[in-house]
Amino acid sequence: CEDCGKSLIGECKLHGPLIRAKDRVIPSRARLTLPHYLTLRVLELRAGNQQILGVFAKKVIQKRTQFGPYVGQLSTKLTRYDESRLVLQVLKDGGKYFLDTPNEDCGNWMMFVRLARNQEEQTLVAYQHCGEVYFTTVKPIEPHTELKVWYAADYAKFMEASAVFIKEESDVCPLPSVAKEPVDPWICSSCRSTFATFALLESHQCIHKDRV
Repeated sequence: CEDCGKSLIGECKLHGPLIRAKDRVIPSRARLTLPHYLTLRVLELRAGNQQILGVFAKKVIQKRTQFGPYVGQLSTKLTRYDESRLVLQVLKDGGKYFLDTPNEDCGNWMMFVRLARNQEEQTLVAYQHCGEVYFTTVKPIEPHTELKVWYAADYAKFMEASAVFIKEESDVCPLPSVAKEPVDPWICSSCRSTFATFALLESHQCIHKDRV
């Protein structure tokens, strides 16, 4: 205690405790990487003060806008699982690894993007390129619209994923291990093949154009 001039164990009985000044709370790495035209919104507050977040556009985002790469730790298993987010894996040196984000300081803002339940609300497609995962818009995104993602055609095969479905018990669609009948498939006008998302249909049509 500087007033008593004594070294004490614990608080000074004469002058009382010190006034504690706390450090300023700084945003996590993931929140700091959010582009200026995107914003995070709290969609739900669960037990233990757990926030369910979504990423929303603040201005119009054009089709074919690419985001990424997705930042995460390479891992053979997931340490953090969230049924509302995509499970992502990459091929590195012949091995298949998860992109794990155990906390907000291990990833970037893309970890907050929720998965799409159907083709109507899907705005992003996820795919692997040169060992990294990127998200690209599949249509213009209007202001105040939430960014939602699902796998691209080839990446869906790599992830052994099925189409986008609506889960009956909740508003979250199942992850790759679940198999159900697709909802409102997209149909190719050339060969009548059906696809679960518009992104898959676009990829298929590109193949026809290349052949022509």
